[in-house]
This record gives sequence, structure tokens and C-alpha cells, in this order.
Amino acid sequence: MLTSLAIRNVVLIEALDLAFGAGLGVLTGETGAGKSILLDSLGLALGARADSGLVRAGEDQASVTASFEFAALPAAIGTLLGAAEVDLDPGEPLIVKRRVKADGGSKAFINDQPVSAALLRELGAHLVELHGQHDDRGLVNPRGHRALLDRYARADAEGVAAAWTDWRAAREALEAARAAIAQAAADRDLLLAHLAELTALEPVEGEEAELAGARAAMQKGERLSDDLEELRKLWAGSDSALASLRGAARRLDRIAGEHALLAEALAALDRAVIEASEAEDRLERAAEALSHDPQMLDRIETRLFELRAAARKHQCQVDELPARMRAMRETLDAIEGGEANLAALEAAAEIAGEDYRQRATDLSAARSAAALRLDQAVAAELAPLKLDAARFRTSVTRLTEEQWGASGIDRVEFLISTNPGADFAPLAKIASGGELSRFILALKVALAEEGGAATVIFDEIDRGVGGAVASAIGERLARLATGGQLLAVTHSPQVAARGHTHYVIAKSSEGTVTRTSVHLLDAGGRQEEIARMLSGAEVTPEARAQADRLLEQA
Repeated sequence: MLTSLAIRNVVLIEALDLAFGAGLGVLTGETGAGKSILLDSLGLALGARADSGLVRAGEDQASVTASFEFAALPAAIGTLLGAAEVDLDPGEPLIVKRRVKADGGSKAFINDQPVSAALLRELGAHLVELHGQHDDRGLVNPRGHRALLDRYARADAEGVAAAWTDWRAAREALEAARAAIAQAAADRDLLLAHLAELTALEPVEGEEAELAGARAAMQKGERLSDDLEELRKLWAGSDSALASLRGAARRLDRIAGEHALLAEALAALDRAVIEASEAEDRLERAAEALSHDPQMLDRIETRLFELRAAARKHQCQVDELPARMRAMRETLDAIEGGEANLAALEAAAEIAGEDYRQRATDLSAARSAAALRLDQAVAAELAPLKLDAARFRTSVTRLTEEQWGASGIDRVEFLISTNPGADFAPLAKIASGGELSRFILALKVALAEEGGAATVIFDEIDRGVGGAVASAIGERLARLATGGQLLAVTHSPQVAARGHTHYVIAKSSEGTVTRTSVHLLDAGGRQEEIARMLSGAEVTPEARAQADRLLEQA
């Protein structure tokens, strides 16, 4: 509900602060007093196009701030605020603000947080529903007709939306599986060929390091073979150095007992023979370890080449080849398993599709039945609103399967015919603005509490009518405002008398400065304003008496 509106430097309004309450609030005033400025100001706060012409002459900028309060925040508004990351604590007012500079620039705010004008427009559609001479939103917009009819029918639209989501998810899973299988099948032959190559190669993790080490040892032995052979000759044979040491030790052994120094020399010579023997043993073992078979070296190098070539082909390390083999086997297994699972996915998609079709068909039947009831309810409201010759029809037509969606399988639109024999046409194509407003009023009354914005505004819905028709309009506006908030800009005393609150819009001039002001009237002020509306420029006692009667009847 709109609770306050603060306007600064908008055209003729210098500074204006208004408070609003629940029920029917009426705004009256002489023609040209500035009622349209008031509505334009509210529209600006709700995201309408920012026009520098709205800035009061001589001022740098204009601003409008509107405050709304809710007993419970509507879900649609909560979703928009959540998407914009605007926090709103329970019980906290929602404050929207718009500033327009004289050079045309503008800024928008929600609870002091900068936002886009587009967000304000989207949010404004849920905050205020405006019906006027050039209405192109609210009930006139066919995009909202289907949801209104669903609420009127008390239909299971949420169930249909959920079923559509499930069906779409099942179809997407099926299509993804089919695409994966098709792609895998296209790669099957290549996978089989690669797997056959690797299976024949039989790579083993760690094999490359082992082979590289063996090859390095063999290559080292090949380089040292000549030196080892020369050393072997020095130690081998009867004339080798070691043989000479052993011969000397044997001869010394025969005379070592003759002198202590000879015994010490023998001990030293024995140690030399032992060390030389150990050296000979190590040389033999080293020669054996470093020995190489040219054929074995060739086989090792060939194996390393094959392993590394395979790794380059599969863009991995040699040690990763066994894992690549396992992955290829798993992919081939998945192709077979995927084909088997495809039948299950197809069955799931078929079940989900049938569930959606059944729910959507039931919803379509509920819509058609509710459309007849709504047509009758609107028809009952037309005659009292001086629309005797008009007809209303709720069109429910079946969509093609390609157009089905979360909202079901129907297109819904409210159509009217204003003259006998005339074709039905969309609400927005009505020629007369006054007729359009009264049609909207009839539809709002028929729909009762089936959705809509928190605040509803009717701009001069009573244009061109009076007497009983104006009374009928006032009675219906008051009925619609019960439990909610409805504002009506009116020239009709019958409508004005029905208001719970009454604001008068006036224009005054001081020299070259013209200002528009708005005042909340008390009981005496209401009587005087309604009397003025009845009598014109000069308020007569008869007009005041008639105003009293209208107020008593309201």
C-alpha cells in the first residue's frame, strides 16, 4: 500500500508531502489544476521515462519519493528485491526514489540503494496499477490475463509449471544422453584402434625409468670396455703385477724367520696381496656389471621409442599410458551402458510428458469453465456502467505444441465489443478512454480479489458520465477499495462522496510564479468541495445541501 509521496520541484509542484491510507482516496480539483502532474510524479518514481521537462523552471533537479508498506510482502516483489540484492526486513517500508536532473540525467534508488530504472518499472507493476485514458498496462496487457484467469478459476497452475519443469528436465537429460552416445559412437572405431595399439604395447607404470636406467648403464659399459680390458690384462696371467706380488710373498715367507724386519715386511706384503686380490675381484665384478649385449641395448632403445611415441600420440606422460588404457575401456563400456540406459531415459521423458499433458489439459478445462463464469460476472456489471451494448468475452485458445510452456497449453485474452454486431477486439484497442476505464472497473469488480497490484489508481474513470452511472462507478470503487487501497482522480461528486479520504488539488499564482498544491480535506472541506463540483464557480446553499445528501448516502 502507498503510504506517502514526497515531490520536489516537479513542474508546478515546488514541495509536496502527502500521506495515504487504506480504502478509497479521491483526488479532485478544477481542470488544469495539476492532477496529471501528480500522477506523472508517481509514475516517475515507479520507473517511467525521465523527462527533463518535469524539472521545475530554475531548479537543477526534481525528485519523487514513494513509500509502500505491506502486511506481508508479496512473493513477486520479494523475488525482484532478492535478485537486486535489496534487503527488506519484515515490517520495514519499501521506499523508491527517482531524481531527474535538468540536463536529462536520472538516478533511481530502492531503500537508498542505487538501482536501474528498468528494475523500478518492473517493481512498479507490482506496486501500483494505473488505469486511465491511455492505459497500456495492468488489466489491459494480455500478458497478465492468463494468470488472472487461473487465480479466478482456483486452478492448479503451479502444478502445471512444476510438471513442465520436470518434463523439460527429462527431455534435456534424454537429449544429452543421445548426443553423448552419438559422439561416443562416432569415436568408437578410433577408441578401439587406440586401445588395440596400447594393449599390444602393454605399458607398465614405472617401466620408462627402469628401461632408461638399464640403457644408461649399458651405454656406460660400452664407453669403459677398453679401459676395463687393459686393467684386466694388468692383473691376469703369470707375469701380472699380482702374480709377482704373490711370488715375492712366497720367497719372503721362507726367510722371514731370520729377522724381525723380514717378518714385518712379509706381513705388509701379505696385506698388499690381499688388497690387490680384492681390487682384482672388484674389477671383474665391475666388468661383469658393465658388460652389455648390443642386441639387448637395441631392444631397450626400441621399447623406449615405442613407449614415448605412444605418449606423444595420446598427449600424456609414458607412465600415464596405463591410465589412458583404462579410460578408453571405461568409455567403451559407457557407450554400451549408455545405450542400455537410453531406454530408461526415454521412458522417464514419456512419463513426465504425459503427466504435463494431463495436468495442462485439466488446467485448460478449468480455464474454459472459469472463462464462462467470468464473462457472466463482467456482463452483469456492464449495464449499470452505461455499457449496455457492450459485450465481454474471455478468449481461451489452444497453443501449438511448440508454444507449450510452464503456463500451460492455452492463450488467454480478454476481448470486448462495444457496439452491436462489432467484432471482439483486445481491451487496448477500445476507442473511448472512458469506456475502457469502465470496462476495467467491471472486470476488476468481477475478479474481486484475484490478484493485482497493492495500490490501484483510476484516472478520471467517470469522464463523460454522471447521475446514476457516476453513482454506480462510485459504489464499485468503494467496494473494490474494501480491505485494500484505491485512489481515484475524479470530476464526479457522486464518486468523490464515496471516498474515505479526499484530497483537493489546486493551482495558485504569485506574480509570475505558479504552484500546484494538494490538501487533505476535513469533513467541512469535503462538503464545500463536493458542493463546488455540483454547482460550479459559485457554491449555492442548494449545492451544499445536495453535497450533504451524497455524503450521507456514501
